[in-house]
Amino acid sequence: MPELPEVETTRRGVAPHILGRRVERLILRQPKLRWTVPADLPSRLRGQTVQSVERRAKYLLLGTPGGTLLIHLGMSGSLRILTESCAPGPHDHFDIDFGDCYLRFRDPRRFGALLWTTAPTASHPLLVHLGPEPLSDDLNGPYLHRCARGRRTAVKSFIMDGRVVVGVGNIYASEALFLSGIHPHRPCGRISLVRYQRLASSIKQVLQSAIEQGGTTLRDFHNQAGNPGYFARQLRVYGKSGDPCPSCGLPIRQRRIGQRSSFFCSKCQR
Repeated sequence: MPELPEVETTRRGVAPHILGRRVERLILRQPKLRWTVPADLPSRLRGQTVQSVERRAKYLLLGTPGGTLLIHLGMSGSLRILTESCAPGPHDHFDIDFGDCYLRFRDPRRFGALLWTTAPTASHPLLVHLGPEPLSDDLNGPYLHRCARGRRTAVKSFIMDGRVVVGVGNIYASEALFLSGIHPHRPCGRISLVRYQRLASSIKQVLQSAIEQGGTTLRDFHNQAGNPGYFARQLRVYGKSGDPCPSCGLPIRQRRIGQRSSFFCSKCQR
């Protein structure tokens, strides 16, 4: 599944090609995505100029004078800029045509989304309950410590909760907890402020590194140019069960937490 770094990589890749550009047409081949694409969206989008390309959590927000287009990549979706005619494949569900280039959405599993809103995006039902962005100043040790007070949830599940902080997926949660020396199963309400300060910094470090290297391609995500990300080569513990810990040499262990595989070092994380 494309996670926050992959979506941010996509945003940065497509923005220079579509900012300030006028939409000639929306070619919609498959309206039945996660939510049915509004039937009037092609007519609403035609003639609109893209004024902003932003991201909120894993949603891409294309702002225009008439409203905002919300795009979600779902489980297997990708966006690519094409500058010459290319016949669509069976999983290419829509193109946004800008005249001399177009933005193509591919999604084999059809869990992605294409939605439209004329209201402020902060009040959209899909966005209104989301926590702060992990790379913003709003995510810090005191904030996490305050949110965790009195809770017994495993800290890994806690930081993966989008109502607490957005975009800390399974891979990045395991990596950040390893960097901060916190055991993923530890109750979140039993972690000190100092350790939460370290965890907030580790989350930012891991996500920023992944963004700079193009995301983590483990299955089928490709960036806007069709090239895989490379952060997977630098994973310290995720998917490394049985391999030596990069810090102490003991075997990395694996445990399911919240129905997700978690990887950790029993000596370095407590």
